[in-house]
Amino acid sequence: MSRYKVYTTPRAFNEIKALPGNTRQRVRRAVADLADDPRPSTSKALSGEFDQELWRLRLDRWRVVYMISEADLVVDILAVRKRPPYDYRDLEALLEGLS
Repeated sequence: MSRYKVYTTPRAFNEIKALPGNTRQRVRRAVADLADDPRPSTSKALSGEFDQELWRLRLDRWRVVYMISEADLVVDILAVRKRPPYDYRDLEALLEGLS
């Protein structure tokens, strides 16, 4: 299996930086692990009419929203949010931020 490159958007980087210490370390470790396995058992594909392959990774009450590009072998980390109250309504805005 090929190793993926993992990129974190500036917004997601700031969200990770603002997490509580233990949670921040778990998220960083999980994000790094996406390079070897971008679809771990704790992840789920997000449904919707998107051109990209969007996934979310669950870590207790936190969600890591990311996009996989098979053609380039790239994983883009878009957001890290607490659930609840996060309800994935801003996915289109997150994708627009990549352009």
